[in-house]
Amino acid sequence: MRVLLAQLAPARGDRSANLARLEAVVRAAPCDLAVFPELYLSGYRIGDQLHRLALKEGDESTGRLKAVARETGSAILVGTPLASSERRGEVFNAALLVHPSGDLSAQQKRYLPTFGPFEEGIQFTPTDTSRPLTVGGHAVGLEVCYDTFFPEVSRDLALAGAELLVILSASPVTSARLFERLLPARAIENGLPVVFVNRVGVEDGLVFGGGSGAWDVRGEPLEGAAAPVKGLGPDESVAVVDIDLAESDRWRPFRPVLRDVAARPRGAVPRGGE
Repeated sequence: MRVLLAQLAPARGDRSANLARLEAVVRAAPCDLAVFPELYLSGYRIGDQLHRLALKEGDESTGRLKAVARETGSAILVGTPLASSERRGEVFNAALLVHPSGDLSAQQKRYLPTFGPFEEGIQFTPTDTSRPLTVGGHAVGLEVCYDTFFPEVSRDLALAGAELLVILSASPVTSARLFERLLPARAIENGLPVVFVNRVGVEDGLVFGGGSGAWDVRGEPLEGAAAPVKGLGPDESVAVVDIDLAESDRWRPFRPVLRDVAARPRGAVPRGGE
């Protein structure tokens, strides 16, 4: 699977500008899956603009995303505030997947940080479930930023058949060293390749840390090639990485972690000597 990693700085509060840039990036480097950071369409610190910027099915912005995916043949994965279709007034921090067919699917963020500079637990509604979504016939597990710190999220997706984990993020430079350790671990413990796309830029003094990349099933970094995108700002980058989704099947017999955990009832404690 050819995956585009768009490490960009969105324009806070300007969804139209962010959509225009997304379109330019995807058209410049067609791929199987184009990945943009957490809350890319809105910016991160949007305060009382949240409901205005929340994406809804059937609005103009959704139509633009569908058109780009259809015309390029690329699935697009982008972070956005997403209005709940079931409970008016509630908004999710979501990873929105736009298929070339025009279909939409989404994974809402499960764990919402409310500490330090983060106020997501006040703004957004969490979910308590994760399920792989289909991209080009392959099962892809999606996570959003802080979800990475909870290994059960990745494990749930792996046990449900995910062939790839993709994590959207808007994490600051102060979290960079933590993600550097967590991301290879999530790959190793599940025998899955991992893609991480984090934003850059500054909002209200919060400096975002970039560090986007991909890791194979052994936790080794994968090399990517720079995409032909013009006008990138400081710390911005767009890269394309080819990911071998069959590698998990070759590797897991040597580290059958999922086999062993699936055979044990959830919550069971191994006896001494096991």
